[in-house]
Amino acid sequence: MPSTTGTSSTTGTAVNGTAKRGRPGYDQQSVLRIAVDVFNRHGYDATSMGILAENLGISKSAIYHHVPSKGDLLKLALDHALGGLEAILEQPEATSGPADARLEFVLRQTVAVLVDRLPFVTLLLRLRGNTGIERDALERRRTFDHKVAALISLARDEGSLRQDIDPRTVTRLLFGMINSIVEWYKPGGSLSPERLADDVITMAFDGLHGHP
Repeated sequence: MPSTTGTSSTTGTAVNGTAKRGRPGYDQQSVLRIAVDVFNRHGYDATSMGILAENLGISKSAIYHHVPSKGDLLKLALDHALGGLEAILEQPEATSGPADARLEFVLRQTVAVLVDRLPFVTLLLRLRGNTGIERDALERRRTFDHKVAALISLARDEGSLRQDIDPRTVTRLLFGMINSIVEWYKPGGSLSPERLADDVITMAFDGLHGHP
């Protein structure tokens, strides 16, 4: 994962930067990692604390040594996904220079965050907005999308992007392509994260037509 995104590994330390210890053999981070996998397989609404305890191999009461509730697990997971995305827009490469170069940086780093935090971003993309935590996360994601749309508009104004497609449509199409990665990408396979990002950028900026 490129250091410019400000991401960190999902193992070893807790998402919020503190190692909250509970019963031997588990810390908050390992509980969170397994919980996210269960949420993605069963759906957040359908996952009970009993199902989580079964997958963790511990009692329900033992889970409370690490987090107060299922909702707190969801919030930690969504903060991890959204924090990686939001950090992209704070990088110098996203805030200065030609708008098209800034857009390319943002798209490339979005792919990198998605791959690095794949289970967490998958959970984010599957939200239904049934709880306050989910609605807050969806609002943060909309804010991110709006900032990318504004960057597309700026690039159009600078003359570096075509002007016959509405920026909001471009944003939806771009993120439709990028978000689909969670459904088919297999980490550790023949397609590296760097090549994947290169392919996304090529599709976004050059399309399928070959150069003469």
